[in-house]
Formats: sequence, structure tokens, C-alpha cells
Amino acid sequence: MANKYPHTPDGRYFVAKNRLWRCTDPHLSEDEKRTHIKALMKARRAVRSAQQQNDETALRQAREGVQAAKEALGERGPVWWQDGAPDQGGFAPHNSSYADWWKEHASD
Repeated sequence: MANKYPHTPDGRYFVAKNRLWRCTDPHLSEDEKRTHIKALMKARRAVRSAQQQNDETALRQAREGVQAAKEALGERGPVWWQDGAPDQGGFAPHNSSYADWWKEHASD
């Protein structure tokens, strides 16, 4: 099955809504990924519930849970690669070090 979103050649990001989004750390085991994804889904459900209940305290806690799960997955927080390259998450691909790749990819 092909990826729905294009991935940068180095596997660090995928492109959605014209933004680079950091991929999950490929060094995590399947069990680790599954555990963190379950925590992320639980935290996202808690965010939705807190919003529906208009509970600011619960919302803050739920968002902290989302952040913690995303960091555990390597999608936020310190980067998971070791070569010193900066995080370009949130950049438009044409305004990043991936601009040449994106130009070629977008013209396919």
C-alpha cells in the first residue's frame, strides 16, 4: 500500500497540508510504538471530552498527555536523528532544505 502522504527521502518527515510533519522515530520497537499510540489516542479522546464539557483543567491535562505521547513517539521534542540537522517540522517544504526534492516531487 502506498503512503497517502509523501515522505522526504531521509524518512524524517511527511508532507500534509503543505507542511512538513515529523515522522515517528523508526528506532522504536513495534511494542513501544503501539503503547505510545494507544496513549496518544486516549489523550486525544480526553481532549475532545474536556472540550465538550468546557473543563479547562481537564483540557490542559489532556493536552499535556498528547504532548507526552507525541514526544515519546519522536514526533515532537528532541529530534531522533543524530547528525545535528535541525527540526524543520511545520515548514512549508518549498521553504526548507527539502525544496529541491519537493519541486521534483510536486511536478510528478
